[in-house]
Amino acid sequence: MNLLSLARMARRLGVTQDWLRVQADNGNVPCVKAGRRYLFNPSAVEEVLASKAARTRQGGGSDE
Repeated sequence: MNLLSLARMARRLGVTQDWLRVQADNGNVPCVKAGRRYLFNPSAVEEVLASKAARTRQGGGSDE
Protein backbone atom coordinates (compact mmCIF):
# COMPACT_ATOMS: atom_id res chain seq x y z
CA MET A 1 0.00 0.00 0.00
CA ASN A 2 1.36 3.38 -1.02
CA LEU A 3 0.38 6.30 1.18
CA LEU A 4 0.25 9.80 -0.26
CA SER A 5 1.02 13.06 1.48
CA LEU A 6 -1.66 15.70 1.92
CA ALA A 7 -0.30 17.70 -1.02
CA ARG A 8 -0.16 14.72 -3.38
CA MET A 9 -3.61 13.45 -2.38
CA ALA A 10 -5.14 16.90 -2.83
CA ARG A 11 -3.56 17.19 -6.29
CA ARG A 12 -4.81 13.72 -7.23
CA LEU A 13 -8.37 14.66 -6.18
CA GLY A 14 -8.25 18.16 -7.65
CA VAL A 15 -9.07 19.84 -4.33
CA THR A 16 -7.21 22.24 -2.08
CA GLN A 17 -5.02 21.01 0.73
CA ASP A 18 -7.11 23.03 3.18
CA TRP A 19 -10.33 21.30 2.08
CA LEU A 20 -8.75 17.85 2.34
CA ARG A 21 -7.25 18.62 5.77
CA VAL A 22 -10.65 19.74 7.10
CA GLN A 23 -12.32 16.61 5.70
CA ALA A 24 -9.67 14.42 7.35
CA ASP A 25 -9.91 16.26 10.68
CA ASN A 26 -13.70 15.88 10.64
CA GLY A 27 -13.44 12.15 9.89
CA ASN A 28 -15.03 12.46 6.45
CA VAL A 29 -12.07 10.85 4.69
CA PRO A 30 -9.72 8.23 6.12
CA CYS A 31 -6.17 9.22 6.90
CA VAL A 32 -3.25 8.37 9.12
CA LYS A 33 -1.69 11.18 11.09
CA ALA A 34 2.01 10.89 11.80
CA GLY A 35 2.88 13.85 13.97
CA ARG A 36 1.77 16.83 11.93
CA ARG A 37 1.73 14.87 8.66
CA TYR A 38 -1.39 13.50 7.02
CA LEU A 39 -1.00 10.32 5.00
CA PHE A 40 -3.73 8.96 2.74
CA ASN A 41 -4.44 5.60 1.11
CA PRO A 42 -5.66 6.82 -2.31
CA SER A 43 -8.00 3.90 -2.99
CA ALA A 44 -9.66 4.21 0.45
CA VAL A 45 -10.17 7.97 0.07
CA GLU A 46 -11.53 7.63 -3.46
CA GLU A 47 -13.90 4.85 -2.36
CA VAL A 48 -15.29 6.96 0.50
CA LEU A 49 -15.75 10.04 -1.70
CA ALA A 50 -17.40 7.99 -4.47
CA SER A 51 -19.81 6.51 -1.93
CA LYS A 52 -20.67 9.97 -0.58
CA ALA A 53 -21.20 11.28 -4.11
CA ALA A 54 -23.50 8.34 -4.94
CA ARG A 55 -25.60 9.00 -1.83
CA THR A 56 -25.84 12.68 -2.72
CA ARG A 57 -26.98 11.84 -6.26
CA GLN A 58 -29.63 9.54 -4.82
CA GLY A 59 -30.95 12.33 -2.58
CA GLY A 60 -29.27 11.01 0.54
CA GLY A 61 -27.87 14.38 1.51
CA SER A 62 -24.35 15.45 2.31
CA ASP A 63 -22.08 14.73 5.26
CA GLU A 64 -20.37 18.12 5.16
